Amino acid sequence: MTTKSLEAKLQEHSSPVEMLRHAQIGGYDFPFPAQYTNWRDEQEAWQKSVVLFDQSFHMTDVYFEGPDVMRLLSDVGVNTLKNFGANKAKQIVACNYDGYVIGDAILFGHTDTKVSVVGRPSVPNWVHFHAESGNYDVKVTRDERTVSNDDSRLIYRFQIQGPNALDLIKSVHEGEFPKIKFFNLGDITIAGKKVRALNHNMSRMGGLELHGPVEDRDVVFEALQKAGSQFDLVMGGSRAYSTVSPESGWIPSPMPAIYTGEAMKPYREWLSANGFEANASLGGSFYSENIEDYYQTPWDLGYGKHIKFDHDFIGRAALEKMADQPHRRKVWLKWNDEDVLKVFASQLGHGDRFKYMEVPNASYSTLPFDKILAGDSMVGLSTYTVYTSNVRCWFSLAMVDEAVADGTEVTVVWGEEDGGSAKPNVERHVQTNIRATVSYGRLNED
Repeated sequence: MTTKSLEAKLQEHSSPVEMLRHAQIGGYDFPFPAQYTNWRDEQEAWQKSVVLFDQSFHMTDVYFEGPDVMRLLSDVGVNTLKNFGANKAKQIVACNYDGYVIGDAILFGHTDTKVSVVGRPSVPNWVHFHAESGNYDVKVTRDERTVSNDDSRLIYRFQIQGPNALDLIKSVHEGEFPKIKFFNLGDITIAGKKVRALNHNMSRMGGLELHGPVEDRDVVFEALQKAGSQFDLVMGGSRAYSTVSPESGWIPSPMPAIYTGEAMKPYREWLSANGFEANASLGGSFYSENIEDYYQTPWDLGYGKHIKFDHDFIGRAALEKMADQPHRRKVWLKWNDEDVLKVFASQLGHGDRFKYMEVPNASYSTLPFDKILAGDSMVGLSTYTVYTSNVRCWFSLAMVDEAVADGTEVTVVWGEEDGGSAKPNVERHVQTNIRATVSYGRLNED
């Protein structure tokens, strides 16, 4: 029996919003231990010593190999490829035909004709679709994330970050340590095994992302662990890991702008009803019956600088028209301590309760969108609400209108309408307002 498509599943629902709003899953799944010690120390390790996150499980890796690889990437990405090739890495941003973001991912340049696209499934799937449906001489190999994979992964991936990270890695490397520029790849040797290293400062601290064949994983991991005590190495669990991206300023999962439009219909028919896009959950206080109100532009996400009109790509004409229009900008929101305590206090005693804030990551859906108000006017959307022991407060990443100045106090509406959606992890609750302060880039200052 052929698995039905996303398009077929959408036809079973009154709207894409209704399908996603009541999806029966919570936040994005990180299938590794929640914590190895405690999430507070694990968070602080990327600022104070060194943390190792085992990223071998939660990302989709799709490999593209052949003479048309660069043409394929150029056709789907808003970025230029003039500075990309073998031993290079690059963030790729992909849009639909109307200029709205499908997602972003990391490109790994393994050779001049072989790359991998790594991240949440949205962009790997979009590139794969065009590799198959377009006139490209490209071979595709998929390495699915663990939750969608009945076989072993092809590679392991370790993210090692913090002020002691490079000293730890150098202590186990055999030979002269190579100079690896930012977002470049190089080769090191650990316990006799060749390891590929990416200079990628995920948590705004020094470190490397290491990967290699999965059969080498245990040997490399044991070597790092054995040397780790000298450098105060801490293993990082999924609770801490889920808070890294908001602290470092990356919105990890935009709304894939794929659910509407005739031009996108062939893609929806290609996507499985069992896939990420068909089962992602939508949550938060912002509610619209029109799914396009949740779509985001590259400028909303801080990717305006990545757009290069030096090549033809999907969405180029629409983005050229948008370029000179007003845009939202990506900011941090520092949530008011008293108002956050009010939310937790409502769990005690009798009376109405507010939406519970899971610690340290309060995002209870894959795609969280909360309303931001200035007075009675909506001025933006808040996403990915977390607490970290480094910042010592609750905060979120947000997209606000350009007129909202740095330091402005705004209001975040917390909780869903009508007592909450049908997602099983959403308890009955009432909405409440939480004051927050806009920060353009001073998250760690008092």
